[in-house]
Amino acid sequence: MEIFENLSASSRLQADELDAYSRAVREVTERLGPAVISVGTRSGRGGGSGVVLGTAEGTATAVTNSHVVRGLRRAGGGNGLQVTLNDGATADAEVLGDDPSSDLAVVRFEPEAEPVVAPLGESQNLVVGQLVVAIGSPLGFQRTVTTGVVSALGRSLRGQDGRLIENVIQTDAAINPGNSGGPLADTQGRVVGINTAIIGGAQGIGFAVPVSAAFRRVVFALVTEGRVRRAFLGVMVQSRQARGGASGGAQVENISPNSPAERAGVRQGDLIVGFGENLVRSTDDLLNLLDESAIGRDTQLRVRRAGSELTINVRPQEQPTE
Repeated sequence: MEIFENLSASSRLQADELDAYSRAVREVTERLGPAVISVGTRSGRGGGSGVVLGTAEGTATAVTNSHVVRGLRRAGGGNGLQVTLNDGATADAEVLGDDPSSDLAVVRFEPEAEPVVAPLGESQNLVVGQLVVAIGSPLGFQRTVTTGVVSALGRSLRGQDGRLIENVIQTDAAINPGNSGGPLADTQGRVVGINTAIIGGAQGIGFAVPVSAAFRRVVFALVTEGRVRRAFLGVMVQSRQARGGASGGAQVENISPNSPAERAGVRQGDLIVGFGENLVRSTDDLLNLLDESAIGRDTQLRVRRAGSELTINVRPQEQPTE
């Protein structure tokens, strides 16, 4: 076939029907893409992504990452944030609340036209190897779609305050700076996670905060109260493994002045081995027990000091916002 005939023939080709994989990704993009926003400062600095979860009375509410909104504030967003919608329209946004422990934040804005609301899925229904789609604004490139699979489930990541974010989703969908806060979706276009982190220098290893009962509680608290209430002892602790018959626990490295721990008589070097009726084998055990139910409630703290076990009555207070 002569080259000119070949070139001419190629211009008359009909569009091929999409294969099943491409159709699935396309359908997710069409359904979920309009609900995805970019989050930045009013000066035009970009920071991350977000996804609209609700509308009411001319306003829209979207979820993003705590580290996104805090980073934008530090970068000059003290005068407020701005969101960019899928159609390019922009709107000033306010932060209703953010929670470093879960790396979630909620913003509200007033769009000119009512945006699409993303449907929520359930991360506990995911299986390893399942196709997932990530949508966001990596490196400032808005409305970017990437795909991958669920690489692993049940991972854990450290939040900004040192608490573990449990049951994190690991995916090999390409996630870059700017994807943070955007949705990870299943093939039905339902949000199953909020993209939150990548491993520096690695390829194909990304993580998302799972959409779960805990996710829903955090978002509800941020919308209604602007914060998630957790208990605070005022101790800096480090996990100590059990060795040679000695029990493990959370060893007190430092104590904040006038904190509940100091007032109760906790000392530096104490090994916390129990909180209420629960055993404490690590720092994570202790942090997981310091939830809203422990605030203002007298609790027995069991510590090992100089080879003896002591019981100390302590009353945790609400964790400061900073």
